[in-house]
Amino acid sequence: MAELLVEIGIALTGIALAGTLANRVGLSVIPAYIVVGILIGPNEPSSIAGISLTLVEEGEFIDVVAELGIVFLLFFLGLEFSISQLLNDRTRIAKVGGIDFVVNFGLGAGLGVLFGYSLLETLFIAGIVYISSSAVITKSIIDNGWVMNPESSPILGTLVFEDILIAIYLALLSAVALGEGTPLDAAMAVGTAFAFLGVLTLVAWYGSEYVERAFDAESDELFMLRVLAITTLIAGVALATGLSEAVAAFFVGTAFSSTDHTERIEHIVAPIRDFFAAVFFFSIGLTTDITLLTGVAWLLVAAIVVTTVGKLVSGTLSGRVYQLDRRRSIRVGFGMVPRGEFSLVIATLAASVGTGALGSVIPAFTVGYVLLMSILGTVLIQNSDTIMQSLPTNTREVPSD
Repeated sequence: MAELLVEIGIALTGIALAGTLANRVGLSVIPAYIVVGILIGPNEPSSIAGISLTLVEEGEFIDVVAELGIVFLLFFLGLEFSISQLLNDRTRIAKVGGIDFVVNFGLGAGLGVLFGYSLLETLFIAGIVYISSSAVITKSIIDNGWVMNPESSPILGTLVFEDILIAIYLALLSAVALGEGTPLDAAMAVGTAFAFLGVLTLVAWYGSEYVERAFDAESDELFMLRVLAITTLIAGVALATGLSEAVAAFFVGTAFSSTDHTERIEHIVAPIRDFFAAVFFFSIGLTTDITLLTGVAWLLVAAIVVTTVGKLVSGTLSGRVYQLDRRRSIRVGFGMVPRGEFSLVIATLAASVGTGALGSVIPAFTVGYVLLMSILGTVLIQNSDTIMQSLPTNTREVPSD
């Protein structure tokens, strides 16, 4: 127990120091948390001048807290939107989600074919490069004040579409890759997940009055515990049914968005969200073995270039669907660049197959890809105004909020 406590203390100290340094130099804290995870984690570099840097190991505690980081980032994003907004926007969400899928899944499939991978391996690569990171993007747009900007709507719509589609993709891919169950079993799993999502939607739509009453506690402590408890429980049940825990947490947030509890949640629960989120980004660094990247360097470079352009194109087109000006549409593209948790889930599935490129190349590629794309994406979001100033004048139609 003592060793575990010391290890957790070292991890939190590393996160705190990295965040402080990032704030001092004016950079996003997300890359800093990832880098410190690499430096003091179990992978290379393991020592400097004979001093061991392997101070923190991957473990169940960090994994669970990291999972809660994803859950509460999406919960807070849901607080900014009502279920009526999403339902009224369903046509545009389907359009931007379709654009995003065709462009980016298509580019991923093209990369797989270009590098000579099999059909199954290509499907894995396509999924890995297609899906953006809900956690990284949510943290970035909150930190940079984009939540109330017009560009947040197509970003959110695309993330919701992606997170729902990935549940179908993972169910079908698992059935094919692992040979577990029949297509009917996969269909049943998808159906169960969507039934659960339907229940959440109905609660968010009709149950705001009951949510208001159930969480009307005078004590801040009891109020916080109730919010943490119900959000975590619903996210866990959703994950068990095959639905993304991020999507479930988002819909829990929308259920609160129509109540008078939102300001209290933002005041009391936000620090806890930031703690969980910091551990999530740190955990990405813990899983990153930079020595594996040399073997997938060409695939990695090609994927970063092609898929960054792909997200910029699909994001810009999505902004136009929402009738945004060209400048804000390009910012939508910047906002969709980061990759993260879902790509790692797909890579874990590939590693469990354990044959050919699925057992070694694709997991190694994914770790490097997620690391570099999460850093690149947060830098693009943070510096979007500076980048826009270097573009032709006709792209700067509306000032930033």
